[in-house]
Amino acid sequence: MNRLASLSKMDRTAWIMLLVHVMATIFASMAFATILSGPPPAWLQQEPNRSIYEISWKVSGPLVVCLGFLAALLHAVGRFGQARATKMFVAASLVSLSSELLGTSTGYPFGGYSYTNLLGYRIAELVPFPIPLSWTFMLYCSLAMVGRLAKADDSNLGRWRWAVIGGVILSAWDVTMDPAMVVTTHWYWHAPGFFYGMPLTNWIGWIGTGTVVARVMLHFVSPSEVARQLSRSPFPLVLYAVNGVLSTTICVTHGFTWAWAGGIVAMGIPLALSMRPVAQNLATDAGDAAGSGSGAR
Repeated sequence: MNRLASLSKMDRTAWIMLLVHVMATIFASMAFATILSGPPPAWLQQEPNRSIYEISWKVSGPLVVCLGFLAALLHAVGRFGQARATKMFVAASLVSLSSELLGTSTGYPFGGYSYTNLLGYRIAELVPFPIPLSWTFMLYCSLAMVGRLAKADDSNLGRWRWAVIGGVILSAWDVTMDPAMVVTTHWYWHAPGFFYGMPLTNWIGWIGTGTVVARVMLHFVSPSEVARQLSRSPFPLVLYAVNGVLSTTICVTHGFTWAWAGGIVAMGIPLALSMRPVAQNLATDAGDAAGSGSGAR
């Protein structure tokens, strides 16, 4: 509590939003592990329980994502200022949305798939609005971890190198999320693939899209700024980790052993490596000076 009191007002707000996001995620995970793991119990089919359940089912998914997005945005505002943080998050969300619209329209770069209406309003009747938000806040977390794992380099090549690593870290999340969201009918594949319905092309699409979106974010903030101002905070590590809980729970409940075990390993490796001291990964003085201006290059 003392630590929370010592934070800036924006940081406190971000941590409070993160706490609400964590509680919503835990609640949803418990629901999927119990009453949603099989046929609805008799008491849930009676009114008003049935109506409450149907409303909750429609609202809970978008709510969890929006809480995570707002938590990350508030945290970014505290680190990089309102104007830059807002521009970065809006640009990343628009690029993510463009990739998803392309994917749902043509099958590229992920493979043929469609979303159901369980994640709320679908933009152009194709992509639920929370989807690009989730790309953005999870890449924010991924780039924070890159700052703990790789030396900051503000050159164009350095930013692309960071973006690729960030895209790979992000894609570790999909090891559990895709099987979980397919079995809960949030989306479906037109031609089911080898990994619990997910085709190989999806991995290519995830890493490629994640890399491009991460590079867009690094246009607004330089690697040295990320390493110096963001990577020191435990906030993005917590946000990244908690977003693996729900999908892992669903995979465990449905017996998707390779998915939940592989997901824990895939997300756990960058998280574990990110626990080491970060000072050694900060940019040199020359690199700091190069990235201390607008942060865009």
